[in-house]
Amino acid sequence: ADPELGGAQAVAETWRNLTAVGARPLAITNCLNFGNPERPEIMGQFVGCIEGMREACIALDYPVVSGNVSLYNETNGKGILPTPTIGGVGVIADARKSPKFAFKAAEAPIYIVGETGGWLGCSIYLREIEGREEGAPPPVDLVAERRNGDFVRGQIEAGKVTACHDVSDGGTLVAVAEMAMASGIGARLEGRPKESPNHAYWFGEDQSRYILALREADAAEFETAARAAGVAVRRLGMTGGAELTLAGAGAISVAELKSAHEAFFPRLMGSAK
Repeated sequence: ADPELGGAQAVAETWRNLTAVGARPLAITNCLNFGNPERPEIMGQFVGCIEGMREACIALDYPVVSGNVSLYNETNGKGILPTPTIGGVGVIADARKSPKFAFKAAEAPIYIVGETGGWLGCSIYLREIEGREEGAPPPVDLVAERRNGDFVRGQIEAGKVTACHDVSDGGTLVAVAEMAMASGIGARLEGRPKESPNHAYWFGEDQSRYILALREADAAEFETAARAAGVAVRRLGMTGGAELTLAGAGAISVAELKSAHEAFFPRLMGSAK
């Protein structure tokens, strides 16, 4: 993977994490973990990562204020993967308007903010379902990142958003499932665009995206505001019920999803005894 892209992605994801709770991102700290910098390829990774971080920090007005570097991370001469770890800090103007990522109520429209192209390179879907780790990671459009994030934050500050979650590992369907599991409220999702394959649309990891739930009374105004801001939005469906339902693909109990999700780590630790 491109280390410059990786550095930009890491910064942008923390910016989305803060934005999703209505915070104005202020600054980052970092821990840059790499192998032996005396190897030219490792030093190249390190330099590229820093260049990507710099580009993202400038574009998002999100400076580095502290950090450290951990080098020579190797075992038997094999270096770790380049790992920039980024932490961000921001300020929430009014905590009463800060949304959780759990759905708040049934019969609330669900929207996705940002373009979905179905990018599967380096994705969780490709690794877990297809058993392959290949391809390039999704590109980062820092102009779109800033535009989409500023729009989402503005809608949160206006009190229009009842739940918000940034789209990350696993793509759209995983983000919606996490919101459902956190609340115990299901969702009925409509079909994908006809030009998009099912697996790519729901599990692609395109950047600069958020899942939002609104009140129905605010939906039309929200769509109008998005068009005015040049931000792509698409209505995915509605909250409600006890199942996560995907049009044409059946349903799964939110309680069963939550049980499987929460049992994984204890089961893993038990098997390690």
